[in-house]
Amino acid sequence: MQRTSPPAPAGRAAPYAGRPDPGLPVPAYWSERIAAGLPGRSAAEPPGGGAAVRAAAAGYWDRRGLPTDAAQTLAGPGAEPLLLALLAAVGGDVVVARPGAAWHAPLVRLLGRRPVAVPTPAGGGGAPDPFTLLEAVRRAREDGAEPRVVVLAAADDPSGTVTPPELLHEVCEAAEEAGLLVVSDETYGDTVHRPHETVLLSPAEMLPARTVVIGDLGAALAPPGWPAAVVRFPATEQGASLRTEVLRRCADLRALLPGAVADAAAHALSEPPEVRAHLTAANRLHTAMAEAAFEVMARAGVVSRPPEAGFQLYADFSPLRSGLTTAGVTDAAGLEALLTERLGQPVPGAHRFGDDPAALRVRIGTGPLHGSDDTQRRAALDSPAPLALPHVAAAVDAFASVLGTLATAAR
Repeated sequence: MQRTSPPAPAGRAAPYAGRPDPGLPVPAYWSERIAAGLPGRSAAEPPGGGAAVRAAAAGYWDRRGLPTDAAQTLAGPGAEPLLLALLAAVGGDVVVARPGAAWHAPLVRLLGRRPVAVPTPAGGGGAPDPFTLLEAVRRAREDGAEPRVVVLAAADDPSGTVTPPELLHEVCEAAEEAGLLVVSDETYGDTVHRPHETVLLSPAEMLPARTVVIGDLGAALAPPGWPAAVVRFPATEQGASLRTEVLRRCADLRALLPGAVADAAAHALSEPPEVRAHLTAANRLHTAMAEAAFEVMARAGVVSRPPEAGFQLYADFSPLRSGLTTAGVTDAAGLEALLTERLGQPVPGAHRFGDDPAALRVRIGTGPLHGSDDTQRRAALDSPAPLALPHVAAAVDAFASVLGTLATAAR
């Protein structure tokens, strides 16, 4: 029987387990174009997005080494409806990473399909272990399932790490051997902390005819509250056919971008100087805060992989198990409830990401450390030394105090 998490206590909502909050102010380039577009752009874009946003998406991928024509792309109001439409069009069951993004497997179940969870290797990122993937697919097919797709994220949520190129090559080879379509969730591709040191590849570079790329703008280019995402299909006859099927399902779902959002998304995807400056500043801030959070956790005895991308860390509190047990915490759901209360922010547990419900692991986002309003977040974004800002320093100290208390109880 599948184990589900307990309901949240009365009066308190369950922690949001989707993408973590980047903790950034609304970029001026975004708000200005939304404001300019609202009076005359009350209608939605056509299904799949209009010509401008799709052309901008093609240019975005061109600059990242994936030659793309606008006819290979679609745009929609967030990655969730686009992935739902894609999985509906492909059919069959779906291989997902464990732990993996909290929204991948639920979409598979929503379609009445079976998610086949495969552990991620210790190397990092959100790609399933290649050898375990082949064995899991074999067993699933023997059991009557029909895996056709593998969803992976080389730059990963929840761990904030990146799959090494050699490991990603092996995963792609395994997917090809198993006859799987690869869906590459590249939402965090623009948030790699040290891009000159960490190599992030796309499966579309290795399996161009078998890879569909999805990117949600909410991680780097757009405010999360204005959902916008883009999809890139293979430049093949099969890719064009799949795009047509996904487009039809987007129309069925009314997964439409508002006109003003499409205009702002097209501008962001074209990456003029103000957008590039925002990405650079955001990356600097995310790097500093993730490293600070990692150091705080290490001092408390909490284990985590060194962060490489995004604004989240996947923290293992098992070294503090004795103190947590004394506090009545024995599993991921209990740890989630405790830390959500003490840190005053959503801290989703391992069970949200398909991980072992008994594991004392949680995802900790660094965005809330930037400030509680756009003024504080703007100051953190603009500062070359955000940790020196009083409100940021106070937030980091409060985080360290909570973890220090738990560490003391475990001694």
